[in-house]
Order: sequence, then structure tokens, then C-alpha cells
Amino acid sequence: MSATAIRPTTSRSLDPAQIRAQFPILQRQVNGHPLTYLDSANTAQKPQAVIDALVQFYTRHNANVARAVHTLGEEATAAYEAVRGRIA
Repeated sequence: MSATAIRPTTSRSLDPAQIRAQFPILQRQVNGHPLTYLDSANTAQKPQAVIDALVQFYTRHNANVARAVHTLGEEATAAYEAVRGRIA
């Protein structure tokens, strides 16, 4: 059995500064230094896109998904299913 090298499918490289910029909490300074958060086993920090989606949900559609039969429940279920379809 021979080892096969796995090569990236694109030539783009990761830009840590660009990724870090997506996480608002990582813009903080702690003791004069940029925040470095190493407790991901406890809590994962959220990128702005996730924060925006949660704000939208909690301010417009906060209801039980796939159980409630009222308007908010139907909207929450539709939003949930739409996202599932995009990531599947």
C-alpha cells in the first residue's frame, strides 16, 4: 500500500487576518494585545454572518421549528429547511 499525497483543489491560501476579521469579538484588545481565544472546547466564537442570522431569527421568526402550526412556526420551519437545503 502506498501513501498518496492530498493536494489542495484550489490555489487560494488561507488568510488568517481575513478570517479573523469575520469574528467581531476577535477585534478586542485584552491587556493591550489582540484577543486570542483558545477555549473552543467550551464555546466557539461566532462570525458576523452567524450573529446576523441569529438576530434575524430572534427578532422575526423565534418559534419552534417543525412543531408549531402558527405563522411564526411556519416561517421558522421554512427558514430552517432552506438552510438545510443549501448546506446538504
